[in-house]
Amino acid sequence: MLFPVAGIEVHPLFPPAVAFVISFFTSMSGLSGAFLLLPFQMSVLGYTTPSVSATNQLFNIIAIPSGVLRYIREGRMVWPLTWAVIAGTLPGVVIGAIIRITYLPDTADFKLFVGGVLLYVGFRLFKTIRFKKRITLETDAITPPIGTTKTLEFSLKRIAYSFEGETYTAPTAGIFSLTFVVGIIGGIYGIGGGAIIAPFFITFFGLPVYTVAGACLMGTFVTSIAGVGIYQALSYIYPAQVIAPDYLLGILFGLGGIGGMYLGALCQKYVSANTLKVILTVFILFTAGKYISEYFF
Repeated sequence: MLFPVAGIEVHPLFPPAVAFVISFFTSMSGLSGAFLLLPFQMSVLGYTTPSVSATNQLFNIIAIPSGVLRYIREGRMVWPLTWAVIAGTLPGVVIGAIIRITYLPDTADFKLFVGGVLLYVGFRLFKTIRFKKRITLETDAITPPIGTTKTLEFSLKRIAYSFEGETYTAPTAGIFSLTFVVGIIGGIYGIGGGAIIAPFFITFFGLPVYTVAGACLMGTFVTSIAGVGIYQALSYIYPAQVIAPDYLLGILFGLGGIGGMYLGALCQKYVSANTLKVILTVFILFTAGKYISEYFF
């Protein structure tokens, strides 16, 4: 089947099958499948125009809603944090899309950028693997928290909420500034604005991962919608470049992503998280090293 925008020809079942497999494994490790879907499109399918970033965000729009609804039903969506994430990442994603079209249209330059982002993600995964090994004996009997969150304050000064009897606070300005920068990165890469924010929330602000995941996922969903829109608009301003998403390809990827995320959620408790993270870390770091080395050599 021909996908004219992407300029590729593949069997129509191939994209959803690949997205299913990628999302199945990444979802069990707390990652968005969009991280690995973009390198697949570039290196395997040969889809390297700026349009690939927009198509990758279309995948998010299709695949993410089921996960967002789950967090809302379970009472784990910290709405003040969610609104702050969206407010910061939205302008960042717009700027990121413009940077992608203006300064990174060349495939080699963009791969270097992608390699840098993957290097960061791989490093973060590697650190969690080592950390889990150190605390395995102490936490084997501990079950994950199942409580809900309660908003205590949402102002221009700070965000405060309670969870499991503890109160967590973060400066609103700090959240906005951080998400703005991350939104730019997400807009360039094509992963939306919230996909790589969680580690910063945990490290800089001391927020529990159980409570920030929903806000990050919602931020990724909303900013991906904006990202697709801005790429579509830019395609009219820069008609010489292929910028608008390949809608059919993105939808097929998204449908596969829905199935992969759903099955991944069901199978997560039966699979060793460390084993999955080791496999993903090796693959991510290998891809990062390949893209970075290709640029220089």
